[in-house]
Amino acid sequence: MFPLLILVALLPSLLLLALLQRHRRLLKQQRALLAQLEFGALEVSANGRVRWHNEPAPALLGHAADALRGARLADLLPAAALDALTEPRRLQVRGADGQVRPLQIGRIDGTRSLLLIRPVLAEAERYQRSQYFARIGTWDWDIDTNRLYWSDAIYGMFGYRVGEVTPSYELFCQSVHPDDREQVRSGELRCIETGENHDEEYRVIWPDGSVHWLRETGNIVKDDHGIAVKMMGVVRDITEEKAWASQMHRLAHHDALTGLPNRLVFEEQLDRALERARRAGTRIALVFIDLNGFKAINDRLGHAAGDQVLQHMARRLREALRGSDSVARLGGDEFVAILESLSLERSPHDEAHAVAGKLLAALTPAVRLEHGPQQVGASLGIAMFPDHAQSKDRLIHLADLAMYEAKRSGDNQYRLAQAASPG
Repeated sequence: MFPLLILVALLPSLLLLALLQRHRRLLKQQRALLAQLEFGALEVSANGRVRWHNEPAPALLGHAADALRGARLADLLPAAALDALTEPRRLQVRGADGQVRPLQIGRIDGTRSLLLIRPVLAEAERYQRSQYFARIGTWDWDIDTNRLYWSDAIYGMFGYRVGEVTPSYELFCQSVHPDDREQVRSGELRCIETGENHDEEYRVIWPDGSVHWLRETGNIVKDDHGIAVKMMGVVRDITEEKAWASQMHRLAHHDALTGLPNRLVFEEQLDRALERARRAGTRIALVFIDLNGFKAINDRLGHAAGDQVLQHMARRLREALRGSDSVARLGGDEFVAILESLSLERSPHDEAHAVAGKLLAALTPAVRLEHGPQQVGASLGIAMFPDHAQSKDRLIHLADLAMYEAKRSGDNQYRLAQAASPG
């Protein structure tokens, strides 16, 4: 009986505590959204002083960043206009620096505690230009009505002039690359259902057919019943960043002269090829290739001619191999090829003879340069999985040894690895 009476006595306090916790959670969520805006936001306490503001607010009002919090609202805005802010109004606001700024000020959803401050006229133009240069824009999506707001900077991110189209959720979905639409929609639904931050990178197709990359972040806004009614956020053009990252990745993984994969990628490709061969029960031929006579051409005709020879040979190797095979440049005049899915029914010698014949036929014809045709020979060393080695390192070692044996034997020769290895 007594525990029940205690519970009844504490119930009002528990309800009050729950309401306070919910209020704090909503306030934190609201501030996180307002902090992303490119225009100003003020939170005013009951005594008329600024309790919180986002980063753009002080500059818009003409005050130092550390001077706004705690200031009386009546000292910041024309006193006569404060009570009339039932809807956004344009006001002439004099800042601490003495300059008068034309601003649009309104209360959020009619409340007295939250104010939005937007620049107008010249200030608005400056802010819009800054968005264009930064390639950042703000968006606001009503989930129920699908109404979509774009700041001016976003039009250009989708390939339109400002005002050329009416933003809508349907237009947005149509602009997103078909391969990315499911990802974007799933991210939105996850944000709506869980309240997690929305953060997606996706491609959009412009009206001219060109493809561009955007990164979008946002949060949901809930009503008093905890139902998500709106999403707000920012979007940024990351096309150049993606292109730069792709270029850096290519430079790190490919030979700049020939465009072939480098040694790092070759070893990764060989690892994957060995895994596939073990699962499928097939053979791999690893071929080390060294060009004979290349140094003489390079010394006699110059490095430009030598570079052309390497480019010609790289192209011939790509054309001679199947799409399932791989070729890479190890450095200098050394190349390597991985031929996959070879049958174990043929003997290693027969397979090596066929592989070498195909590659030597592609590499031995003269290379035509502006100095005239230049003869370039090749030496091949071949090792096979599983016949000669089970491990990557051992396979590479044996193919390398076989290549040097072929090189000592004369131009346009190949040698097959002789020593078998348990692994």
